[in-house]
Amino acid sequence: MTKTLPELRQQIDAVDAQMLGLLNQRAALANEVGHIKRLDGSPVFRPEREAEVIRGLQARNPGPIQNAGLAHIWREVMSACRALEAAQRVAFLGPAGTFSEQATFQYFGSSIERVPCSSIDEVFRAAASGSAEFGVVPVENSTEGVISRSLDLLLTTPLQIVGETSLLVRHNLLRQSDSLVEIEAIYAHPQALAQCQGWLNTHLPDVERRTASSNAEGARLATTNPAWAGIASDRAASEFGLHIAAHAIQDDAFNRTRFAVVCLPGQMPSPAATGHDCVSLIVSVPNRPGALHDLLVPLKKHGVSMTRFESRPARSGQWDYYFYLDIQGHPSQAHIAQALEELEGLCAFFKVLGTYPVGEH
Repeated sequence: MTKTLPELRQQIDAVDAQMLGLLNQRAALANEVGHIKRLDGSPVFRPEREAEVIRGLQARNPGPIQNAGLAHIWREVMSACRALEAAQRVAFLGPAGTFSEQATFQYFGSSIERVPCSSIDEVFRAAASGSAEFGVVPVENSTEGVISRSLDLLLTTPLQIVGETSLLVRHNLLRQSDSLVEIEAIYAHPQALAQCQGWLNTHLPDVERRTASSNAEGARLATTNPAWAGIASDRAASEFGLHIAAHAIQDDAFNRTRFAVVCLPGQMPSPAATGHDCVSLIVSVPNRPGALHDLLVPLKKHGVSMTRFESRPARSGQWDYYFYLDIQGHPSQAHIAQALEELEGLCAFFKVLGTYPVGEH
């Protein structure tokens, strides 16, 4: 017999009441965990543990909720429970409404103390000075490649990478009206302007393009002049009360940005092995024939897979370079430890940026 709408709503209300009781039961247990952690000095946030919980739930998920939705729900549940122990202060490229803020929520959940920053440099300073416990910084875009400033600061600051998250980026043209006419200037971060240049060349070829410190800042500027537009997320449109004059204007439909989560080494220990791990490092080699080839030999010898290889000038005036590598695995694995030891012996400079669970790409 088909149930009526009031009957279904009554059943949903009953399930909601059960869920509320179970959520508070979980929160009470989390409070007990927090008490134990405070006694033994353990860190509040353990990303590998949270990743393990979510993967376990996804493996047992009978549906119909999809695994992506399940991960989002549980991230928020764990974030709310974690905040009962202590709300993490997390720095990101602001203001509110940026993709960096969205990536921060995707990784930590929304029950955090937000520390919006005006530049990537400021994010690093906040995390290095202790005014924020963690920082979230973009490191790579699938369309435009690496974020050079982030790589340079990973080299020169003491911060380590403890996690990553990958965000599907959808750029929208925002302004005070929903029309594409009478636009004099478009404001956005240089990366966003580059990622949308094909669409802009086709639809608004004569409109001046101006850089902003972030896409959300570009959206804010669009609120100050009806002839200006910004390129930003739909969240920024809601944040600043703007119309979306054009949806999804990025040239690559699968445009993604990868973000690194950074903190001081004393903030939390390197995450334990999860079976889905990455080691990031920066190295340089002596300027001699075959040195770069020799750099890769320990990885091949020990069967280690390299997932990223980037070069950056050393700014020494000698045409020297630093190389940024990501390899699959965890130093607790014998073949990874052996490869890293041999690799370090070949390098003039060797710095492990961090070991962390791999995010979804």
